[in-house]
Amino acid sequence: MLRTLLILAPRVEGTPLPYATCNDNTIAAVLVVCFFFTSIVLSRHSKLIGQLFKDFLLHRERTSLFSTSTASDMRSLLLLAVQTGMLASVALFCIFVEQNPQMIQQFNSLTWIALYFGCYLLYYTIKWMLYTLLGWIFFDRAKTTLWLESYSTLLYYLGFALFPIILIAVYFNQHDSFIVIFSLIFLSIVKILMIYKWIKLFCEKFHGSIPIIVYFCALEMLPCVLLYYGMLQLTNYLIIKF
Repeated sequence: MLRTLLILAPRVEGTPLPYATCNDNTIAAVLVVCFFFTSIVLSRHSKLIGQLFKDFLLHRERTSLFSTSTASDMRSLLLLAVQTGMLASVALFCIFVEQNPQMIQQFNSLTWIALYFGCYLLYYTIKWMLYTLLGWIFFDRAKTTLWLESYSTLLYYLGFALFPIILIAVYFNQHDSFIVIFSLIFLSIVKILMIYKWIKLFCEKFHGSIPIIVYFCALEMLPCVLLYYGMLQLTNYLIIKF
C-alpha cells in the first residue's frame, strides 16, 4: 500500500545547488598536483631554489645556473613554471566564474582552466622570445641569460605564493576580491623586483629614469593588462557563442 502511494505521489523537482569551487573535483585535482610538484622540488632541490633567490638578490657575476644545472634540475624548474601557470589559471577561473556563473553551464571547469593555462603558456613563450630578441639586439648573451634566469626565479616563487591564497579562496569560500587583492600585491612585488634586477643588469649604459619607465610600461604592465582583458573578452565570447 505504501509503495503504491509513493508511486502515485506527484514528483517535485528539487532546486539545484549553486556551483561552488570547494566541490569542484577539477580544482581539487589541480591543487593536489601542485602540492606534489612543490613537495618533489623542495625535497630534492631546495638548495637550488635557495641559490636562485640568493643570486637574484646579490647579483653575482657568475656563470648562469641554466648552463651548470643538470637535466634533473631543469625538469624540476619546469615543474615550478607549470605549477605557477596552473595556479594562475585556477585563480582566473575563480574570479570569472563568480562574475559570470553561467560559465559553468557552458563548459566544465576543466575546459576553462585548460583554456587559461594555454593562454599562460602562449604568454610565457612570447615573453621569453621577446626578452631573448631584445637581449640579442641590445646586450650581450651573458646578461641576457642572467635576466632570463632572474625572470624565471620570480615566476617560480610566484607559484609558491599563489598556492596558499588559492587554497584559502577555494575552501574557505572567499570572494573573488580576495584573490584579486593578493594577486595584485604579489604581481606588484614581482614587477618591482624585475625593475630592480633590470637596473642592476642593464642600466649602466642608460641615464635617467625615462628608459626604465618606457621598459616597464611596454614590456611589463601593458602585456599583463592586455592578457587579462583578452581572456575576459574570450570568456564572454565563448559564453555568448555557445
